[in-house]
Amino acid sequence: MKKWLLIISILPQFLLSQHSIRGNFSPAEEFTYAFLYKNTPSGADYIDRAKLKVDGSFTIEMAPEATSGIYKIVYATPPEDNNFNFFYDGKEDVVLNFDLEMGLSFISSNDNILWDRYLSDISNINGQISEFYASENTKEQVIKSIFKNLDETQRSYEETAKNSQVLAFIKSNRTYIPTEYEDINTYSKNLKDHYFDHIDFNNELLQSSEFLTERVLAFIYAMPATANAYKSAVDEVVLAIGDNSNVQMNLLEAIWASMLNSEQDIVANYISDTYLLELAEQNNNELLIEVLEEYKNTAIGNKAVDFEFTYLDNDKPNETSLYELDKSDKYLLIFWSSTCSHCLEELPKVKSIMDEHPEITVIAYALEDSVRNWNKTITNYPDFLNTYDLGKWESPVVKSYAIHATPSFFVLDKDKNILAKPEHVDDLKAFLEN
Repeated sequence: MKKWLLIISILPQFLLSQHSIRGNFSPAEEFTYAFLYKNTPSGADYIDRAKLKVDGSFTIEMAPEATSGIYKIVYATPPEDNNFNFFYDGKEDVVLNFDLEMGLSFISSNDNILWDRYLSDISNINGQISEFYASENTKEQVIKSIFKNLDETQRSYEETAKNSQVLAFIKSNRTYIPTEYEDINTYSKNLKDHYFDHIDFNNELLQSSEFLTERVLAFIYAMPATANAYKSAVDEVVLAIGDNSNVQMNLLEAIWASMLNSEQDIVANYISDTYLLELAEQNNNELLIEVLEEYKNTAIGNKAVDFEFTYLDNDKPNETSLYELDKSDKYLLIFWSSTCSHCLEELPKVKSIMDEHPEITVIAYALEDSVRNWNKTITNYPDFLNTYDLGKWESPVVKSYAIHATPSFFVLDKDKNILAKPEHVDDLKAFLEN
């Protein structure tokens, strides 16, 4: 009897500890599942999933032992582009709405609602600051009043957020606030010089979110859009982070990827050569090392990797290397295969383009299982320097050039520096025409 009384007495406590993540997706027909993950400084751990109902609603019950932190819901593919983060404190339900046009909003959850309100209020005040300086307003009392409001708002939210997860974010989001009037040049300089004063790069909760990445990228892209300005900003970011090599590596990898997307190859190379490759080696991050080395080998502006090959010259084998070739001022290096149907469609188009550019020497490097098909196919391309590699995808040359699909194109100058990496034949044509 005592045993059953004990179970009955703890049952209400057990039930009260059960919380859920629930909400609605709109328009409902655009969504099928909601996948829940918990973010960590090194990635994300899968927790659970829920199939959405016809009306777009979903519920994911949280385990009693689920810890507080930053969680993520993935709602479509690719997951890196179709997700959102939120706070879960383990003390209350999180109720939300997600609309493809309106975005994310919270109906219930103190942490998330507080963070949203804070961002909205701070954004409004920053808008007033921008408007003041843009209007060339000379009334010092106006801007002093705005800065006072900013300081009071920041302090108020820090006080409200005490004992909550949001506090680390609110404190790290604090910006430079003048105590006296400053003209636009002075204020801008101080804003930049004190940008990282309050950011706690060692906080694991911040590391588990996108906050740090967004903050450092905002800092870098606020600089003049030149390679030297971006490189100098990267140096400042590294200095601000300090000795935490894991944080340095993760943030620099994000900056490096962003620079690639922005076609800032010089800056990406600088990040890799100056910081990131060494950090990846220190942390035994073999995947990152491989990615960085692949990129470095094939980055526009870098010298292409040398390799030896044999091609037929007047039906006689001729052994040479890429660096030894001295046939023209430009070269087109194509990685292809005679068993690749797409390659067989594209090569005639390449030949047609090359007929208009006889000054360019074509090196057709074939990835083959055998030479039978290759021998038949190359008769259509007598002007190419045709060679093959039976190592196919395992070939050291193929790996050096980071070839993951055929055909792949590289345009080289006389000294074998990479001028372009056209993704398609049309891109190749456009590059040569321009």
